[in-house]
Amino acid sequence: MLLNELAIEQVAEITAVKARGRQRRRLLDLGFIPGTKIKALRKSPLGEPVAYLVKGTVLALRKEEAELIEIRRLENE
Repeated sequence: MLLNELAIEQVAEITAVKARGRQRRRLLDLGFIPGTKIKALRKSPLGEPVAYLVKGTVLALRKEEAELIEIRRLENE
């Protein structure tokens, strides 16, 4: 499953970052690291970007960026 498919208020674990080069480095530096828990918090009024909680920090990603992050939804979080 991809991060852009995660519903608001759901929690998941990042399994892979498919970006390459500078974009991959940026996402990893922001905390989108495999094994990290992530929660979708809210969408902007137009639907994107979406705010995510990662390691205690709220970060917003556009759909194109979120499509590069693979996740596994966590049911009991």
